Amino acid sequence: MAQWSRMSQLIQYLPVHTINDLYPTATLAIEVRHFLSDWIEAQRWEEFELDNAEQEANARALLDEIIILLQSYSQHNANVVDKMKLMQISRNMGIFQQQPLQFAVMVRDTLRKERDLLRPTSQVDNPPQCPQYGTGELKFPAMQDVDHLVLRVLEVQNLRQTIHDLQEELNWERQNFELLNQGTMQQNGLETPVSEINRLQKHIQQLEYSVNTMATKRFQLLMECVDCLDQCQARLLSRLKAWRCEQYKATIGHPFDDNLNILQTWCEQLCGLNGKLRQELMLILDPIPELQERLGHLLQVLVQSSLVVDKQPPQVIKTQSKFSTTVRYLLGEKVAPGRPVVLRAQVINELQARNLSVILSDNVGEVINNTAILEHNTATKSTCATFRNMSIKKIKRADRKGSESVTEEKFALLFSTEITITGCDTPYKIQMISLPLVVIVHGSQDNNALATIIWDCAFSEPDRVPFVVPDRVPWKLMCSTLNSKFISEVQTHHTLHHYNQHFLAQKMFDKPDFTGDFSNMMVSWPQFNKEVLPGRLFTFWQWFEGVMDLTKKHLRTYWSDGLIFGFIGKQHLHLILKDRPNGTFLLRFSDSEIGGITIAYVSAAEHGGQMIQNIRPFTKKDLEIRSLGDHIRDINDITSLYPDFPKHDVFKKYYSEPQTSPIGGYIPFSLRTKLGKEDGSVTPNVANMSHHSDSHHNAAGYPLEAASVGSVVPYGATMAPVAESAHNSVGFPMHQYQQFNSSESITLDQMETSEALVVEFSPNAASAFTDDG
Repeated sequence: MAQWSRMSQLIQYLPVHTINDLYPTATLAIEVRHFLSDWIEAQRWEEFELDNAEQEANARALLDEIIILLQSYSQHNANVVDKMKLMQISRNMGIFQQQPLQFAVMVRDTLRKERDLLRPTSQVDNPPQCPQYGTGELKFPAMQDVDHLVLRVLEVQNLRQTIHDLQEELNWERQNFELLNQGTMQQNGLETPVSEINRLQKHIQQLEYSVNTMATKRFQLLMECVDCLDQCQARLLSRLKAWRCEQYKATIGHPFDDNLNILQTWCEQLCGLNGKLRQELMLILDPIPELQERLGHLLQVLVQSSLVVDKQPPQVIKTQSKFSTTVRYLLGEKVAPGRPVVLRAQVINELQARNLSVILSDNVGEVINNTAILEHNTATKSTCATFRNMSIKKIKRADRKGSESVTEEKFALLFSTEITITGCDTPYKIQMISLPLVVIVHGSQDNNALATIIWDCAFSEPDRVPFVVPDRVPWKLMCSTLNSKFISEVQTHHTLHHYNQHFLAQKMFDKPDFTGDFSNMMVSWPQFNKEVLPGRLFTFWQWFEGVMDLTKKHLRTYWSDGLIFGFIGKQHLHLILKDRPNGTFLLRFSDSEIGGITIAYVSAAEHGGQMIQNIRPFTKKDLEIRSLGDHIRDINDITSLYPDFPKHDVFKKYYSEPQTSPIGGYIPFSLRTKLGKEDGSVTPNVANMSHHSDSHHNAAGYPLEAASVGSVVPYGATMAPVAESAHNSVGFPMHQYQQFNSSESITLDQMETSEALVVEFSPNAASAFTDDG
């Protein structure tokens, strides 16, 4: 039973998932290992192999015997729970009757795994080095390192008990020796022989040597344990930093696993092991100040690092509005009982965040409902403080530099408390700050404040000085951030294609004719959200965020199905549509206004040839009234989605069903989108959206933008009103561009090439656009 005796001591320190993997409940449950430990370890399991059919009879005999033993144990067991459990396990083992070798190999492998866990230190591989925080995929600390430390601490405890037993024997033998020397011990009235005195003296010397040798070994083991604890804790703290970084990166759409249970288990294990080592040092007659100080420092760091902001507050907070946040303490079960732990939250500015060790004298924000009690949930085994109705009543801002706006100033919430750990007399002061946040006073500031958070989240270094970020970043990093944010915000798997990304770069750098690689060109913060785009009244981020919001609310399925071409410049648009038949169209996001999508299509020109026209963008307000699919169905001038997919095949599932029966006695009406002028005479000059009931009244005109390759009219061109029609519809002239014939060619120095931009549609595909080299 030697192996199980050691395993039973180790199991209490192993995580639950390790125990479950080692002893599957449905087959070789831990109860089997416990009750039949002598029998199991007496058998020759190492001889069994799955591919050796000759051993099947022996395996079946062992299987039958173990089932009989389990049934016997259950019948003689007074504990009803154990009785029922063992009977159930014996029935479960019947599944191996057809494959007894599989059972034998399973037991063999279980014993091997136990021996691996119980291996001496000399056979354990060097623990892996701490992963570099902030680079590559971050892993949890290897569980084997903690398991190894558990075994070493057990060895220290066993050595201490052995030394204690030897010391007691030594004390007894010394007493006997003194009595012999004094002549008080005689055998049958005769004096003790000299040989007996010599034997006793030699035994005492051997005991003294053993005690001294084991004491030296115990000291060495204690040193090794403290070193190992230091390494394990360093890896754990690195992982905690990584968890916080991943939590922040989730702001821009990066994947994030918010499960803290494994980290909590490790925190609790390391805290427990620290306590056991400190106890061992206290039991040593000669104190070791160096190890005591190291263990005290390690415990302080662990206790102060185990406070985590589990649910972050909103990163853009409007004053006098309610918000919530949750703080979790990973050593909750180690907190000394009897005194409630109250956490306090306060707003700090950037300067205060850099000097947390200094007592805060200047209150930069007034926060209401800023205290919460740390409470333990026995069901989830988590200890949390939830601030449910916090609110920032007012904020005190720092002096701004130059053109810095209020939406560029970053704050944070500081959570602080005092916690006493069981076994420690002195309470620890603990504090943790939230992710950076921006405080606004009006909803109109929300967009610019979010831009500050996006830039900070995407480009801040893991161990930076709060809240320093670079002023300029390469376009490839910016492009990756925009793509991640777009995917997560829209909740789609359809990414931004290379031509979308190229157009975004052209827009960011104001280089519409540049066809080269933007990857290493530097983007500045002003370019992102401080300077307005050329010829516009908004910044790049304001425009991009408007597109995300429109797509998320009204166009998610269209985008996910690959029906929207998306971000594309007008020159690129003309290039790919110039040889398509009349009625060919595509959907692109407007670059002239925030949150708009337009339909660009090929139509016949008045004097022969073809022209490309852009219907005035549909905004959120338009799409709330009528869906994009219904708009497309209504417009007869568009027939095929680029390159040649009939629109009714592609968009049929997006069409609304017409009302056929009266509702409440009223005659139903419908809205229709119409391109053309009054009296049904269709020209490429006017787009009308008509509201139809019994008559054709109140039809409003929407402008079209027609274009050829050779001429570009600014979006801000003046539009003169046209005379009203007989039906009170108001018409607006479109932007008219030069015409081109289908035989015209476009030179490379005028715009991008379109060789890799052939589009295909598949109703079930994530994207309708593919490259065709």
